[in-house]
Amino acid sequence: MSPVDDNTQDPALVVHLNGSGGTIKSWVVIDTLVDGLAMGGVRMTPGVTQEEVAGLARDMTHKFTLAGLRIGGAKGGIVSDGSNREETFRTFGRTVKPLLHGGIHLGIDMGVTPADRAVFFDEAGYDPRYRLGAPDMPIDWRTYYEPLIDVTGHGVGVAAVTALEASGRTEPARVVVQGFGAVGRAVARFLEDRGHTVVGVADAQGTISADRLPVADLVAVTDEFGLIDRSRLPQHVTLSDGPDAWLDVDADLLILAAQKHALNAENVHRLRAGLVVEGANLASDAQAREKARAAGATLVPGVIANIGGAGAAALAVTRVVPFELAAEARKAWVFDWIGDRVRDNTRALLEIAAGRAGDPLPELLSVRRGELR
Repeated sequence: MSPVDDNTQDPALVVHLNGSGGTIKSWVVIDTLVDGLAMGGVRMTPGVTQEEVAGLARDMTHKFTLAGLRIGGAKGGIVSDGSNREETFRTFGRTVKPLLHGGIHLGIDMGVTPADRAVFFDEAGYDPRYRLGAPDMPIDWRTYYEPLIDVTGHGVGVAAVTALEASGRTEPARVVVQGFGAVGRAVARFLEDRGHTVVGVADAQGTISADRLPVADLVAVTDEFGLIDRSRLPQHVTLSDGPDAWLDVDADLLILAAQKHALNAENVHRLRAGLVVEGANLASDAQAREKARAAGATLVPGVIANIGGAGAAALAVTRVVPFELAAEARKAWVFDWIGDRVRDNTRALLEIAAGRAGDPLPELLSVRRGELR
């Protein structure tokens, strides 16, 4: 029986938000509802579109399906350059209030910080601890979620190590990390701690490369937005501001941890790494994935690798987390849960890929959907 392809199905609900007590241009797309629940982050960029938000919401559905979590996928998008943040998020909170109180949990994504989330939660009078028909969370959202800041990078690192092991590789891999925000920094530390060598890092200003980049030193000179201070770089590094110069660094493993469609039909011919792991949402386009596979590269998609933050939030919203554990034990439980799901799905994807041509993801999704029924 061939796997079901749900990519042509319409979202369950699309809401265009124009503002309440203020003006915004925003959307919330609820791709699927499971037990009346859906969740996903809010992205704020000057160029975000309804189509992009819908694609991100579909990815959330896939993430939760693959992880075995009973919650649907959703996503928000706000068109803004980030000016007037306070008013933007207060208006957003007032406007999205009925959705938040109706089972749609919205969190953070590109361009939206935990502080921004706190503003729109406050304006909406929304507290994730309480929901009709569910037991109360015994701790507040910030206490639960802030210690898990590196869980997405942890999952991406687990996917990378699992794929490297499956390939039979025993020697350290040369790694390029495209994007040095919270996820990029966390996965770079994860891989370096396990003996791999980071040889290239890219931020919005360009690419930094060397035979070995000291991750701790780079992290120390990186700001909260993932920009690396060039005036404080270690010696003996090469700088390039050429378009997508991270593709030209000789590497075995490429981590995509930044913008949408970083790997695309126009630049995929420059790919040198044999393994690509997506640490960002929609990090590659369909043509790039097809061409990379045809050239013999292995790609672990974001719906498998980049589950950490979304999964950790969904575990709390669905009340799966053992909240009775002490803080450190609870954090370890969440990290282990995410790591186990990423490892299992990465192995399963690679097994399917080894036995057939084309994209293995639809078949794996079909299997996981069957397990959720």
